[in-house]
Amino acid sequence: MTDVPTAESSADTPERRRLAGLVADLILADGMLDHSLSGIARQIGSNNRMLLYYFGSKGGLLQAAAARASERFPHLAAVFDRLGADDLPLEARLLRAWDDIGDEANRPYLVMFFHRFGVAIGAPDEWAEFLGELGTGWVALVRDVLVAEGYPQTAAENAATRIVAQWRGLQFALLCGMPAAVLSDAYRVGIRELLAGLPPRAHASD
Repeated sequence: MTDVPTAESSADTPERRRLAGLVADLILADGMLDHSLSGIARQIGSNNRMLLYYFGSKGGLLQAAAARASERFPHLAAVFDRLGADDLPLEARLLRAWDDIGDEANRPYLVMFFHRFGVAIGAPDEWAEFLGELGTGWVALVRDVLVAEGYPQTAAENAATRIVAQWRGLQFALLCGMPAAVLSDAYRVGIRELLAGLPPRAHASD
C-alpha cells in the first residue's frame, strides 16, 4: 500500500536498516518537516557522508525511514490483505478497513504520513514517485478488490476513487480532533450509499 512503504531493495544491509530505524524513531516523534540532513545526522550520531552513502539523498533516507516506521504498525500494513479476504461480506470489510486505518494505535504513523506529504508537496520533483503512487496506489488496490467481487472495471475504478478519497478526508479529520465515532458513522452511511449505487455484480459472494 502506498501510505505504508515497502522494505528496501536487495541493497539493504544491517547498517542501513539500523540507520533507517534511528531516523524512523526521529520522524515518528517529531515529523519530517523541520529536519535537515545534517540535523538528522547529528541527532542519530552519524554524519552527512555516511547517510548519503547509504541512502543517496535526504529523500532516500526519509523513504527508507518511513519503510522502517511502517513495520511498527502491522495492523495498518495488513489493511488490504484483510479487505481482500472473504471472511466477511464486502460492506463489512470496507467498514473494517477504515477501523484498521483509523485505529488509535496508528495515530503516530498517520501524523508522520501527513508530515511526509507536506515535505513532498514542498519538493515535488524529488518526491515525484511518492506523489504519483499516492494518487493511484490505494485506488488500484481497492479497485482490484471490487473487480474481484464482480463489479465492472469502470464502476470499480470510480468507486475505489471515492472510497480512498473518503479515507484521506477521514484521516485528516481524525488528526484534527473530530470524534472517531462520528467519523465512523459518517463513513458507514457513505459506504452503504456507494455500494447501493453500483451496477449489479457479475457474481455475488455476499
